[in-house]
Amino acid sequence: MKVKKIPQRMCTGCMEMKPKKELIRVVKNKDGEVSIDVTGKKPGRGAYICRSIECLEKAVKQKRLEKNLEKKIDDELYAKLKDEITNE
Repeated sequence: MKVKKIPQRMCTGCMEMKPKKELIRVVKNKDGEVSIDVTGKKPGRGAYICRSIECLEKAVKQKRLEKNLEKKIDDELYAKLKDEITNE
């Protein structure tokens, strides 16, 4: 039986490769709107972050999400991400 390959993505906070299912995807669509992609299927440029507050704080401090998505991210989205992580 063939072994199924698990897709890997890099966390923007800790810069570690992890399985895609373990990460939260933040996506910028073609109109430039940035949102959280719970399904992982929305079209657009995506950036991934671990489900830990430490990784989120690192990404915010070093503005890695903004660099990856090439867009200024407002505090409201960071608050939503924090809620998403703490509700797990």
